[in-house]
Amino acid sequence: MSTDPELLIERRGQALWLTIQREDRRNAINGAVLDALGRALADAGGDPTVRAVVLTGAGTRAFCAGADLQTGQSFRFDYSQPYQGLADLFREARRCTLPLIARVNGACMAGGMGLLAMCDLAVASRNATFGLPEVRVGLFPAQVLAVLQHQLPRRVLNELCLTGEPMDAERALAAGLVNALAEPEGLDEAVEALLARLLDKSPSAIRRGLYTLKQVENLGFEQAIAFAESQIGLFALTEDAQEGQAAFREKRAPKWTGR
Repeated sequence: MSTDPELLIERRGQALWLTIQREDRRNAINGAVLDALGRALADAGGDPTVRAVVLTGAGTRAFCAGADLQTGQSFRFDYSQPYQGLADLFREARRCTLPLIARVNGACMAGGMGLLAMCDLAVASRNATFGLPEVRVGLFPAQVLAVLQHQLPRRVLNELCLTGEPMDAERALAAGLVNALAEPEGLDEAVEALLARLLDKSPSAIRRGLYTLKQVENLGFEQAIAFAESQIGLFALTEDAQEGQAAFREKRAPKWTGR
C-alpha cells in the first residue's frame, strides 16, 4: 500500500485500487490528484503483475465532484504550456492497456465524468448521480467531451452539457454510461465480481485487445479493417493464444503466462 496525501494506492490481489483522498472536498480534482493518478497509471502499465486498475473516491458521498472551485485557481492555466494536467491524465489513460474500472460511489460531476469516461468499465452505486454542471458557473466541459462523447447518445450528452442538470444512476445505466448498478453496501462486491470476470482471461489478449479497441474507435471502416488485419496475426503469435487453444482442445482450464 502507498499513501499519497491526495491518492491512496492499494494492491488487492492482481488489481490496483486508486482512491482519491479528498473526502472533505467531495474528492474534487486538484493538481496533486492529477499528477498522482497519472504516475499511478503509468507505473501500473509497466508492472506485468497488475491485471486491472480500480478508480474510486473516498467515503460514500462522491466519486469525484470535478475541479476544486474553492481554490479559485482551477481554470487558471499556464498557456505557455501546450499540455495541461487533466488532458495529460486522459492521454495516460488512453495509452493504458490495463482494464480501468470506475467504482462510482456517489456524485460524479464535471471532471469526475471525465475520470469515469476515461475508464473502460464502470460499476455505480444506486445512489450515485451524474452531471456536467459547468454551465452553471459560466464554463463548459470541453476537455471531458474528448473522452465522454462516444459513450452517450448525442441527445443525452447535449442535455447534460446545455442544462447542467444531473441524472440518476438508473438513467446512467440505461444510457450506457455504466455497466452495472449495486446497492451502496454491495458496491465492492459488485466490483470484485466484475474483476473476477476479467482476471481469469488471457492477460495478453486483454492487453492487446484494449490497444486494438482504442486504435479502431475513430477509424473509418477501411482503416479499421486494415488495422485489424495486421493485429489478428499478432494475437495468434502469443503464448497465451497457443495455450488457450490447446486448453480448449484438451478440455481443461488454461494456464496463462501473459506473454
